[in-house]
Amino acid sequence: MGRLLIVSNRLPIIINKTEKDLNIVHSAGGLGTGLNSFYRDYESIWVGWPGIASDQLSKKEKSEISEQLEKNDYIHPIYLSENDIGTFYDGFCNRTIWPLFHSFTQYAEYDVDLWKAYQRVNQRFCREIVEIARPDDTIWIHDYQLFLLPSMLRVQLPEVKIGFFLHIPFPPAEIFEQMPWRNELLEGLVGADLIGFHSHDYLQHFLISVRRLLGYEHGLDGTIAIKDRMIKAAVFPIGINYDYFSKTAKSLTTSRKAKTIREHFGGDQIILSTDRLDYTKGILQRLTAFESLLRNHPKYREKVTLLLIIVPSRTDVSRYQQLKKEVDEIISRINGRFNTLGWSPIHYFYRSFALPELISMYRASGIALVTPIKDGMNLIAKEYIASRPDGTGTLILSEKAGAAREMGEAIIVNPNNEQEMVRAMIEALSMKKPEQIWRNHALQKRLKQHHIVKWAEEFMSDLDQIKTLQTSLSNKQLTSAIQARIKRQYYKAKRRLILLDYDGTLVSYAQTPSVAHPDPRLLRLLKQLYEDEGNEVVIVSGRSKRTLNKWFGTLPIGLSAEHGAFNKAKDGKWTTQDIADTGWKTEVIPILELYVDRTPGALIEKKDVSLAWHYRGADPETGSSRASELKDALLHLTGNYGLEVLEGKKVIEIKQSRINKGSAVEQWINKEAWDFILTAGDDRTDENMFAMMPEHAISIKVGLEPSTAIFQTSSNNTLRDFLKELSCHETT
Repeated sequence: MGRLLIVSNRLPIIINKTEKDLNIVHSAGGLGTGLNSFYRDYESIWVGWPGIASDQLSKKEKSEISEQLEKNDYIHPIYLSENDIGTFYDGFCNRTIWPLFHSFTQYAEYDVDLWKAYQRVNQRFCREIVEIARPDDTIWIHDYQLFLLPSMLRVQLPEVKIGFFLHIPFPPAEIFEQMPWRNELLEGLVGADLIGFHSHDYLQHFLISVRRLLGYEHGLDGTIAIKDRMIKAAVFPIGINYDYFSKTAKSLTTSRKAKTIREHFGGDQIILSTDRLDYTKGILQRLTAFESLLRNHPKYREKVTLLLIIVPSRTDVSRYQQLKKEVDEIISRINGRFNTLGWSPIHYFYRSFALPELISMYRASGIALVTPIKDGMNLIAKEYIASRPDGTGTLILSEKAGAAREMGEAIIVNPNNEQEMVRAMIEALSMKKPEQIWRNHALQKRLKQHHIVKWAEEFMSDLDQIKTLQTSLSNKQLTSAIQARIKRQYYKAKRRLILLDYDGTLVSYAQTPSVAHPDPRLLRLLKQLYEDEGNEVVIVSGRSKRTLNKWFGTLPIGLSAEHGAFNKAKDGKWTTQDIADTGWKTEVIPILELYVDRTPGALIEKKDVSLAWHYRGADPETGSSRASELKDALLHLTGNYGLEVLEGKKVIEIKQSRINKGSAVEQWINKEAWDFILTAGDDRTDENMFAMMPEHAISIKVGLEPSTAIFQTSSNNTLRDFLKELSCHETT
């Protein structure tokens, strides 16, 4: 079993340098604390920056730190200079990605020099990891600082298992598209085998961006075919170390501290608000709502105290300095207006607290006010609930926090709606203990089950599964060795049947179906195949017989149109399957026309016995959504008329259910005792053809989607090259 390499921008340690020595302290809280037991169960190495600039360390000090960390803590430090920290972390990460991904587009800066620094540091991480990684290692990369790293590693370590987890929101496509280097970031991410997000919303935003910008389609299960690889994106809501918070909260030390805190506030109801100083956290809106509570509901004066903790952050950045100034002004205004001799509305701490102290505050406070404007998850909400051993207390939670998707028993609010925030505080202040307890017990049960170790285990399990799928697909790939084996069978055979789908198999898809006509190279390829007297070539397509006649009617090959409704042997005439009345088309066409009107870029293809609604020219998101709606709208007709609604690649087709490519090719298969049969197709409509193949036949799926075909290849160009090699053999 290989090792686990956890890669993050910051290591779970802090290095403090004094005039006399260096102190290495393990950081409390966060990913490091949560994953401590998990990653120590593996043969693991944690890779990242140790939190001190390399300029501050001598070569000897770096060597001593690295030796100590790698020996005792299984940590591999990557040293960054002051310039790297300023341009990479404080620069591109926090002045470009952070505001944009939290939908604060007005704060995002797009500076080419900062972008170059981001590329440079990601490349630095790549070089360091390549030096220590082994082929059977698993590399788990964390967060937005390292978007480019997965693809960089993929180039250097093509077979290694790579996972990526994003701890912040992924923004809607229309916001993400404002990033000048949007494609580069996405191309970096899709180098991973598995990409994880906190919520379904973030996952969908990512998948839509990948489809719009890179053109990669995704399955319902989040699988994405990336050239010659299949990867997956999925939802993994992160948990907390529930047992740690629960046990610490129950301890005698915590109980005493919580009691002291409550006594200090003279029995007032305590509303706790704790956050890092950041414009995404909604601190100003929270304070304004609290001021409104006191102004408009005077009965709560001298009865309620806001315990406000703000952890300093990016203190040298002007935007954060301004935010700090505004916070201080509002606090001064509220305390100045409502203060009495024995009571102060807000007790304000501009500092951090050790985790045990914070848990004491969780336990002492009857209400937690967690109302960010935008947050990937927000673990404070989960920590508060885990720290309430008697089940009392009320959580007020922003609907804009990822945690809201899992914590519906909390009071969920819009952090921008001041009156809604006030009503939530009044509801929390008046909520009876039995209601508090049933709400919190449900939350605690869920949080205890979905703890951080389970989160990590589920991610690793899915990573193993997608790697297994990749291996399965790799085993079906049309490799040079398999091609050589098929060639030998082909050369030995006297009578060969070659059954080929057209769109997506012999030619690439076009926005307008009529544009995808056969190119001269394809016509020469077909000529080389049909001129071999041992070959019978058949094109099996969903196209109309009029189109196939126009393109291939003069060639001595077989044709099958509209999924087998019409068939023509080489040098023969068109024959028609027993087709029922097509009167159903008069009902279906108006429905299709409605969806054409609603979907710019969509069009209808009217064929003799079938209809097709194409949306390749539509906006990908709109087209996919409309296609799903159209399928539902057509369902009521399927039973009445014996119809089948087929979803192909960017097309919805409606035809009689008993007509399919499987029944179409049966007549050619049964025509004689072929000693070589090859068939190729690219979408769901070709699966019936693959299923009809006799045991000795060779079936090839173009594309990486799961298929009953024996072999798969990534593109129609690869298939055409292979067919050309077959056609060029010299008969002996």
